[in-house]
Amino acid sequence: AAPGSLFAAEAMRAAGLLLAWALLRPAGTQQCHLAGPGGVLRFTDTHAEIRVPALHRVPSSLDPLYGLVRRCLDLIQQNPLPTELLRAALNDPGSVRTSQVVQYELGYVVCAAVALLFTVAVPVAGMFFCYCRSRRRCGGRLRAHRRSLGCRRHCLLACLSLTSLVILTSVICTFVTSQRVKGQMEPGLGAVPATLRTLRQHIANIPQGVQMVVDQFEVPRQQIISDLGGLSRSVGVSIHAQLKAMTYAALADLQDRAGDLQTSLHHLQILDKTVRALASARAELEPALRERRRRVVALLDDPRCTSCASVLGRAQSLELGADYSKVPSVEKVLKALAGLPRSDFAEMIRQGNGTFNSIPELAVERMAPVIQDLRDEMAHVTEKVQSIANSFPLPDYTRPVSEALGKAEDRSQPYLREVQRFERYRWIAGTVLCSIILLILACNVTGMALGAYGLSKREDPSDYECRGEAGAKFLLVGVGLAFLFSWLLILLVFATFLVGGNIQTLVCRNWVNQEIYKFIDTPGNLPPSMNVTRQLNLRRDSNLSAAYRECKSGAGLWEVLQLDTSYDLDEHLKSPKYTADFQKRLGDFTARLGDVRLLRSEGRQDLETFARSGVDEVDYGRFQEEMKIPVVQTSLPGLARSLEGLQKMQRNSTVAGRLAAEAQALWQMQNSTVQSQEALVAKLGESVQFLSRLAPHLQERVKTTLATTASVEARLPVQAQQILRQEIGCFTRKELRYFAQYLNWVGQTLREDVASCQPLATALDNGRVILCDRIADPWNAFWFSLGCCTFFLIPNIIFAIRLTKHFRPIRNRLM
Repeated sequence: AAPGSLFAAEAMRAAGLLLAWALLRPAGTQQCHLAGPGGVLRFTDTHAEIRVPALHRVPSSLDPLYGLVRRCLDLIQQNPLPTELLRAALNDPGSVRTSQVVQYELGYVVCAAVALLFTVAVPVAGMFFCYCRSRRRCGGRLRAHRRSLGCRRHCLLACLSLTSLVILTSVICTFVTSQRVKGQMEPGLGAVPATLRTLRQHIANIPQGVQMVVDQFEVPRQQIISDLGGLSRSVGVSIHAQLKAMTYAALADLQDRAGDLQTSLHHLQILDKTVRALASARAELEPALRERRRRVVALLDDPRCTSCASVLGRAQSLELGADYSKVPSVEKVLKALAGLPRSDFAEMIRQGNGTFNSIPELAVERMAPVIQDLRDEMAHVTEKVQSIANSFPLPDYTRPVSEALGKAEDRSQPYLREVQRFERYRWIAGTVLCSIILLILACNVTGMALGAYGLSKREDPSDYECRGEAGAKFLLVGVGLAFLFSWLLILLVFATFLVGGNIQTLVCRNWVNQEIYKFIDTPGNLPPSMNVTRQLNLRRDSNLSAAYRECKSGAGLWEVLQLDTSYDLDEHLKSPKYTADFQKRLGDFTARLGDVRLLRSEGRQDLETFARSGVDEVDYGRFQEEMKIPVVQTSLPGLARSLEGLQKMQRNSTVAGRLAAEAQALWQMQNSTVQSQEALVAKLGESVQFLSRLAPHLQERVKTTLATTASVEARLPVQAQQILRQEIGCFTRKELRYFAQYLNWVGQTLREDVASCQPLATALDNGRVILCDRIADPWNAFWFSLGCCTFFLIPNIIFAIRLTKHFRPIRNRLM
């Protein structure tokens, strides 16, 4: 019993500490039992097909050539955008003076003069060469042989080879850039109407796109409905989980006190009965023990008893020991505890435990109405979200933009066809002329090869050698082709130069630095029929530059259009507009989920009666002192063994018989009476030990149990309500994050995708990339490379004519 009681005391102390921790721990420090932060919602993106794909300049191995050409054009045309000249040309073309155009295009005029001079001078030089050749004065033979002729011949060969190499490199660049222009022109021109159609489709699909975005509210709605399905049970489980330590500790403490009451009553009854039985047994044993002492003393004092004097003293001291009539009575305590326990503590604890464990089911039942209200509220929220699509103003204000884009698409078709036709002619002319240049180079290479071979086979410089003569003729054929087609080359170079150069310096350069946008935005620069702000229905306080910047930064189309009434998307996407009622219904919900009776009034009275019964007032020390005294002062077994020893020493058989009889009587008394009393004393010791351990702490334990039980009963509803508010707050924040995710996605999707103004800015950027980076750069590189070929034909002609003389026999040999 002692180890069990000690274990129970230690367990009760641990339970008390746990209970104190649970009572003192603030409920607000609990973490959310619900599923943490809301997950990331996935929305369907169904608008990729209406976007204008952004084009970018692709790095190329010809970029150094493009950069060189642009620097050359910057040197040729250093004037900024001719604002006044363009204004006059657009508003009153008749007022434009030629001198103004010449002054602005002075660099191109100088280049035109150079081209004209080249066009006239080279064919005239060719005619003069033909005349001289007919008179045998040009391209003939050397008149005399000198030692320096070999050095001069090698120098001319090197110069003609280097010139031919430069022309070959240039013509290769010409072919490459010409093919690149051809490859970029067709898709580039096709991108213009395609982009305009895409923009119109983008604008036309806005209402459908907005409705599709609004329909995506089904994603957060289904998630919220799913979360609502598990809210009530999750709240109940959280309340039960956070309060079970406190509740179970209180129930365990109450069970311990009920056990103390039952066990104490049992031991008190045993103690009372045992004391009565010991007192009665003592009264019965006293005369028998006195008679037995008289008989043993008389026998041992008999003179016939040999050696009996040594045992006589022990026999004379044979008398009773402990007297339990002197111990305190517990009748008063038993009378106070009579009829206890009047209540069934086991049933009470079972009911309290069952009521507490039913909190999750009770939460489901109590929260069912508010869950249904929240589901109905989600239907109302869906109607509110639909108002985003219903109030979206764009369909009524994008008509002018669509019409302007349609007109631009229709008007661009004839011009694009003409440009495509001109490009086809340019490509054909460029290919033919580049082929002629390649033919000239072929004549150069063949002539130099045959001439050099003929020289190596000629022993005498004055001897005729057919291969050297053939080499000279090939060189003269190349010279003739150069004279014959150089004027066509320079005309093609100048024509493409004039177009490509002005596109680069007048359009592309000013497009990059946005000077064109500034020119368009300046009032009066454009005629009323070309008013871009009115045609695109832009805001009155906006212009093309501002609209481009806003569109580039991701503004919505409605933010740059002229609307009769202002439309603030941010105002329509404020979360409280849709979540206020949802949040209010959750915030106003209250339910009592912690009403648990741990101890009824009759149970409390039983424990109070137990504490007042006086169990702790009994002097259990008196019992323990009395139990230390044996039942009989002299040990009966020891005295009996001594008599049996004396029996063996007697010579007188009568005395020996009497000694044996007395020893047998003592053994019988020990076994029948004394042992039963000793068993009662042992039983009495167990009860005294339990009660003596319980008594000092009884009042404190009962008082603590009653106070703890009352405190837990009072705190359970309060803390359950706190946990309920905490869990609902966690749930509310989680669901509000779903609303916020959806509304943020709606704003981002409308601005960047469905009703984005960015396609307009992207279309303008794509136009610059196509015109300037993909067409103008290779176009200008084409005329630059072809121009290099054309101008290097002049040294090619000179070196070829000079070299022909070295391939023919010398007229007069000087010894």
